[in-house]
Amino acid sequence: MLKGKNAIITGGVRGIGRAIGETFAKQGANVFLCYKSNDEAALAAKSELEQYGTNVEIMKADVQDYQQVGLVVEAAIKAFGKIDILVNNAGITKDKLLMRMTPEDFSEVIDVNLVGSFNFIRHIAPHMIKQKQGRIINISSIAGVKGNPGQANYSASKAGINGLTLSVAKEIGRRGITVNAIAPGYIETDMTGILTEEYKGKLLDAISLGRFGTPEDVAKVAAFLASDDAAYITGQIIGVDGGMMI
Repeated sequence: MLKGKNAIITGGVRGIGRAIGETFAKQGANVFLCYKSNDEAALAAKSELEQYGTNVEIMKADVQDYQQVGLVVEAAIKAFGKIDILVNNAGITKDKLLMRMTPEDFSEVIDVNLVGSFNFIRHIAPHMIKQKQGRIINISSIAGVKGNPGQANYSASKAGINGLTLSVAKEIGRRGITVNAIAPGYIETDMTGILTEEYKGKLLDAISLGRFGTPEDVAKVAAFLASDDAAYITGQIIGVDGGMMI
């Protein structure tokens, strides 16, 4: 489905980002993985994804830094010639109840999750507009739709991503560029691994399918949105939550 396509994936060496990179590579895409700190995971991801026979590049950068993001986009274009797909996946949590949350806790999550997504879109959009085609996929969360106690910062950042998705989709759709968001529910990653068994049980009771999602569940939706089969889908917030929002 993605043979010959070129993709940038932020937060691309672990969890959901890593799964998206692998799914893209399996389908024939060249992938440029942006990461912030885990060199070991980055090198492992590059080695493993290269086994699928496509080009895989890695680059360390802080998505909060507009100038660093520009260098990533330039490096990706230099490596692949053009970029067809951008996946904004990089994100952090700093969960605390509101009365314990500091301004720094709030602003850092907003800066990484929301501002980081804007930075990449702002740098990649001129190139996609020039080539008159592109796919932008933002990884949001159900927390950005329904909120979550202890996650005022995270929920606000993801709600912001949803608004960013809708606005940009309206602005650049006529240039052949689709912009969509995926809103995962509870996915089996390092982030959910720290939850207690009691809390996990309560969460499972609220999930219609009775299980947590996997990174691959999200990756398959991302691959569809990145493909030509999704050419008439834009401005959508697609839940991958096992029915938790029902």
